[in-house]
Amino acid sequence: MNEHYYAVLMAGGVGSRFWPISTTEYPKQFHDMLGTGTTLIQKTFERLNKFVPTENILILTNERYNDLVLEQLPQVSQAQVVLEPAMRNTAPCILYAALKIQKKDPNAVMIVAPSDHWIEDEQAFAKDVKACFDKCGKEEVLCTLGITPTFPNTGFGYIEFDKTDGDQLKKVNQFREKPDYDTAKEFLAQGNFLWNAGIFMWSVATIVNAFKNFQREQYDLFAKGMEDYNTAGERNFIQEHYPKAANISIDYAILEKSTEIYVLAATFDWNDLGTWGSLYDKLDKGTSNNAVVNAKLLAHDAQGNMIRTNKDKIVVVDGINDYIIVDKEDVLLIYPKAKEQHIKEVLGKVKDTFGDNYA
Repeated sequence: MNEHYYAVLMAGGVGSRFWPISTTEYPKQFHDMLGTGTTLIQKTFERLNKFVPTENILILTNERYNDLVLEQLPQVSQAQVVLEPAMRNTAPCILYAALKIQKKDPNAVMIVAPSDHWIEDEQAFAKDVKACFDKCGKEEVLCTLGITPTFPNTGFGYIEFDKTDGDQLKKVNQFREKPDYDTAKEFLAQGNFLWNAGIFMWSVATIVNAFKNFQREQYDLFAKGMEDYNTAGERNFIQEHYPKAANISIDYAILEKSTEIYVLAATFDWNDLGTWGSLYDKLDKGTSNNAVVNAKLLAHDAQGNMIRTNKDKIVVVDGINDYIIVDKEDVLLIYPKAKEQHIKEVLGKVKDTFGDNYA
C-alpha cells in the first residue's frame, strides 16, 4: 500500500430524491440502500481502503453527521473527519482537505470520490485509479474517471474528450452540462463523450496550484490557516473562515478553467444511486421484475415496482405496475417510477403541509 496515496470521501449530501428513507438528519450514504448489510459509506470506505492506508482516508461531511461517520466507520479517528460548518458546495471543502493533506505530505496524490456510488468490480476500480495516480504523480495534470454511456441520460453531466488522443488517458476538451434528450443522443452518436461520475484524482501540489491560479481569493482565504491545519487550532480557524468561502462547485471553480485535464474511461460497472429508479436498475429482480429491499413480497398482476420496507415486513400488491413503494415508520410513499424526479418537489410539499419532522 502506497503511503503517498490519500482519499477524500464526500459525505455531506442529503440525497433528497431518496426520501422518505434519506432525510436531512439521516442521509442515504448512512443507509444500507441495497439490503446487503453494509451502508453506502461503509462500502465506499472499504473499496478505497484496499489501496489507500486507513489513516490517509478523510471523510468530508457536514458537522451534523460527525457522530454518524464515527459510528459507521469505527476505524477512523476524529481527526480524519473533516467537518464543514456551512454548506459551500464542493470547491471549498476540496481545497480545505487538499491543504490539510499537503501539510502532512507534500508528495501526496489524492482521489476525491462520492460516498454513495455503487461499484461492483473493485479490482478494476483500483486499477483505474492507480493509472490516474501514476500520471498525476509525474505530471501537473488533473484526472477524472468517465463512464461509458449506455443510453442518452439527461441526468448526468458529460465529459467530451479528444477523439485523436490514442492514449488510455485522454485529453479533455470540455465538460458539458446536463443535456436535453436530443443533445444527449447527439453526444452518444459522436462517440467521444463520457458521463461525469464526479471522481477526481490529482497531486495535492497540482490542485493547490490550480486554486492559486483560478480561485485566488478562495486560496488566500484557506491558506491563512496553514499553521493551524492538523492542530488543535484548526477548528477555530475553520469556524471563523469557512463561512466566508464562495459557494462554488469544483467543476465551475477549477475543472472548466484548466487546460490540463485527462479522463480515463472506467473499466468497471458504476451506478450513482441517485434515485429510486437507479436503485431499481441495480437490484436483482424476480419473475415479475419487482425489486425488493427488506420486504417479504406477495405480488399478483404487479410488475416493475421498487419496494422497500423495514426488515421482513410482508407486502401484498395487486394490479400495481412501475411504482415506488417505500414504507417507513412515519411515512408511506406510493409514487409512479416515471415521476421519480419530482420526489424533491413532493418533499417540499410535505414540509409545507406537515412540518420539517418528516424531511
